[in-house]
Amino acid sequence: MTNKIKVIITNDQKEIKIPTGVRMLVRRCCNAVLVNENFTDSAEISVRFVNDEIIQELNRDYRNIDRSTDVLSFPLGENGEYDINHDTGAKILGDIVISMEHAVMQANLYGHSLQREIAFLTVHSMLHLLGYDHEVEGIERVRMREKEEAVLTQLGLKRNDSYYTEDN
Repeated sequence: MTNKIKVIITNDQKEIKIPTGVRMLVRRCCNAVLVNENFTDSAEISVRFVNDEIIQELNRDYRNIDRSTDVLSFPLGENGEYDINHDTGAKILGDIVISMEHAVMQANLYGHSLQREIAFLTVHSMLHLLGYDHEVEGIERVRMREKEEAVLTQLGLKRNDSYYTEDN
């Protein structure tokens, strides 16, 4: 049985042009995370590109943090239990919201392509949708980073030598 992955992508910002191929890249990232995590069910994920203003509103409304950020994850499952789309039988994993303005800034900061940054944010957020949490210090954060890098390397998007610039 093959699992069907539906990734619904919307662009709700006008500041940054979405590069050609990014929608396919986002779908590949979502698929790769699910394969690596042995997620065998059909799944639905929503990915939304927004500007800093919209992500700041969401961050303030849902996390009580009144500033913009690069990505927000809104998991719809807990402990492996997910809502089901009754029309398709797919598990609804949740929503990923990416600030394109932040993605451009971080790609420049880390010296890699915008595609690499969007891929990283997508993979990172997918792991959150599957229950991973890096807010907890220690081993969980390390495991999450290792899983992110494994997926990105698989996709041919191995990271540069460092996430940090000389200034940090």
